[in-house]
Amino acid sequence: MKRSLIILFTVLGLVLNAQNIKTKRGIVSIDGVHVAKVANKSSIYTFMDLKETPIYTIEFVDKSVVDSVRDSYIKLNRIYNQEKSIELDYISPSAFSGEEKSAVYTSIKGLKIIDERGINIKNLDDLFKNNPKRKLDTKTKDAYTTRTKIDRLNITVNNVGEILSNGKPVGYFTNLPVSFGSEDTVKDKTFVDIEIYDAKSKLIGRYITTTKQLKTAGGKTFTLFREMSGRASILKFPTYKAIAERMAIMDPNFIKPQEKLTVGTVTKDGVEK
Repeated sequence: MKRSLIILFTVLGLVLNAQNIKTKRGIVSIDGVHVAKVANKSSIYTFMDLKETPIYTIEFVDKSVVDSVRDSYIKLNRIYNQEKSIELDYISPSAFSGEEKSAVYTSIKGLKIIDERGINIKNLDDLFKNNPKRKLDTKTKDAYTTRTKIDRLNITVNNVGEILSNGKPVGYFTNLPVSFGSEDTVKDKTFVDIEIYDAKSKLIGRYITTTKQLKTAGGKTFTLFREMSGRASILKFPTYKAIAERMAIMDPNFIKPQEKLTVGTVTKDGVEK
C-alpha cells in the first residue's frame, strides 16, 4: 500500500510539474504565458522575442551519409553573432510532431534556451561555448567512418566509364549501356552484369542490376540502395560513382596503390606503415 502511494504521488508530481507548451499562430507559450515568437522559411525556423527581434535560428538537416543510412539533426545559429553554427540532436514531443513543434520543444526541453521569462541569451551563448556532442548510434557512426574513407579516395567516373581516384585512373566499367553517362543512375535491368576492373584489367567485381547487388571477385556481397519510405526513397537507384565507391570499400586492394600515394606512409619497398 505504501509503495503504491509513493508511485501515485510521483506520477502526480510529474503531471503537475509538466509544462504545457503550445505554439499558435507563431506565438510560443509555456503554461499559458507568451514567451517567444517563431517563423519559418522552408526548414529554417527563426526564433524572436515578443518584440519580434530575431535571436536565433534552427535549421533541420536530413542527409544521406552512405548507402541507405541517413542522419537527421539541427543547425543552431545566433543572429547577433553568426561567427559559427553548431550541429545538435533534437527531440520531439511525439513521433508524429512536425518540425515546428520539434524546434520549439527542443528549444525549451532539450536546450533550455527558452523558459518562462522568454529567450535565455546566457544559456544560448553557453551552448556555443560548450558545444554538446551529438549522440550517434553505432550504425550512423560506422556510416560516417565509411564516408570518410570514401571521401579520402575522391573517386570519379568519366564519360567513357573509366574510374579515377584523385584524378588518376584506377579502373573501369564494362558492359555499360550505349546511352551511358558518368552521372547517370543505374535504372535499367539487364541480363548482363556491369563489371568493374582495376587498372591492370583484373576483375574486381560485378553489379547485378536485377537485384541491386554488388559482388566482389572474392565472394563478398552487398545490396546497394534498398528502397525506403520518405526522403530516403530518392536513393533507390545508385550512380556509377556510388558503385565504384562501395566496391573500393568492399575490396581495399582495388584502389590501395593510389591511396598510398595520396594519404598513406610508404616504406622504400612499398609496404605501408
